[in-house]
Amino acid sequence: MNGTTRREAILTSLFGAGGLGLRALFSGIPAAVLLDPRRASAEACYKKDAAQYLIWSTSGAGDPLNANAPGSFDHPSIIHSADPEMAKTELTLPAGATTAAKPWTTLPPWALTRAGFFHHTTLTNSHANQPKMMRLMGAIKRQEMLVSLLSRQLAGCLGTLQREPISVGGASPGEALSFGGRNLPILRPTALRDVLTAPTSPLTSAAAQKLRDADLDALNALYRDGGTTAQRQFLERYALSQQQARSIPQDLLSMLSGIKDNGVDSQLVAALALVRMNVTPVITIRLPFGGDNHTDADLKGEAAQTQSSVAAIGKLLTMLKDAKLEDRVTFASMNVFGRTLTNQHRPEATRTQGRDHFASHHVTVLVGKRVRGGVYGGVGVRATGVDVGAMPINSKTGKADLKGDIAFDDTLGAVGKTIGLAVGTAPTVIEDQITLGKAISAALV
Repeated sequence: MNGTTRREAILTSLFGAGGLGLRALFSGIPAAVLLDPRRASAEACYKKDAAQYLIWSTSGAGDPLNANAPGSFDHPSIIHSADPEMAKTELTLPAGATTAAKPWTTLPPWALTRAGFFHHTTLTNSHANQPKMMRLMGAIKRQEMLVSLLSRQLAGCLGTLQREPISVGGASPGEALSFGGRNLPILRPTALRDVLTAPTSPLTSAAAQKLRDADLDALNALYRDGGTTAQRQFLERYALSQQQARSIPQDLLSMLSGIKDNGVDSQLVAALALVRMNVTPVITIRLPFGGDNHTDADLKGEAAQTQSSVAAIGKLLTMLKDAKLEDRVTFASMNVFGRTLTNQHRPEATRTQGRDHFASHHVTVLVGKRVRGGVYGGVGVRATGVDVGAMPINSKTGKADLKGDIAFDDTLGAVGKTIGLAVGTAPTVIEDQITLGKAISAALV
């Protein structure tokens, strides 16, 4: 693909064909309304005030995030790094006191009040099943990915330029997203920077203001002559002022110009820029927590990456707060599987030399306005005698419970449903589309 074709492909992925998305960006009017102005009073939306953007971290590496998260120090046989920066540390969350590796306690206090840590199975220990895990291992109808289901449902409420989610962090084709059966491209931060900050970028075009004015003039004329009161109110609510429209490009260009590579910090900037441009409801990034660490001597890699990625989560949350988006954006992290916790099958002398694939325990992190900070589920030995892993969950208390109404095999679906409700998806859609488990009501506010 030559440079021109690549540039056009990226612009089409972001803004659609024919410049419709750009017109929406500069006017503040959803693309669907520009395409059909009579739809202004009939948007498909469950609850506009409840809808959240979602920045989702995911990886097919099977990182050991689960080994050091809040609630993962509750069983004495679980092995942890000896690094003092990873020491077991007390942490008080709204749902109760717990312990965690020290880095988790450094998240902003306001964020910890809305940070949920969910212990569950992923029903797989294969890297190749990353796409299947994103579909909750078959628990979503029509084999849709959870991020795609949520993106489709939230687009109408948020008025985004597109319904499809965007990945800026996929490290391989196996970490790419799909939507309605279509594979979606991975849009790397440097590619976004190069296309959107180039001298020929549509964000720097002098014609942008003319596009905005033309669209608003046409809609004003239409609604003045034959529009309803609801349509006129819609236009007043959505249309950006002339000053706002002119400030968007320079602000975003400054953000995007600071991208240096495709690393974590650049992914955070790209994700925030896409939210602020209102391109999509869901953006995925990739935060490493130790990777595929079979031979991680003394768990040093696990310790270093846990510290850096928790710091990155804190940085993202701070960026959101600085942008006054902390109540509009939810963060989630869910990977293909977790890692072994005790390594009891290994000789004692080598138990801290790495971790192996583990389907029976993973921790999903969820930080958002509608989340009650706490540990949900937990670790223990189930009635089957399986080694330390995730437990069944009581949906009403959020506690690990052998007799809980969320069975071990249903915990992945339960977490998926909880995420869906936390970002403002209609409960009827969640219950219909996700066929296993039940939402953990204790985790929602």
